[in-house]
Amino acid sequence: MKKELIKELFEQFENACYIYEGIECWSARELQEIFHYSQWRNFLNAIEKAKESCKNAGESISDHFADISKMVEIGSGTSRQVDDIALTRHTC
Repeated sequence: MKKELIKELFEQFENACYIYEGIECWSARELQEIFHYSQWRNFLNAIEKAKESCKNAGESISDHFADISKMVEIGSGTSRQVDDIALTRHTC
């Protein structure tokens, strides 16, 4: 990868950070877009692998993956609730 692309992806990643219950987190839905996963279910496969890695490292999955939901706008100008996951830096 070119340095510029790596720098751009890193900046997008850092800019997506937010504080959730006092902990630095990232929205899995936002990371899905940053990492160019076209479908949520495909990104969920990556998250499941990350959960397994977390478990194998002796970490508590619940400390690093929080099931949340958020409102998103849909084509008709209304909003609907979608599932999301808050991920810690360690998880990312």
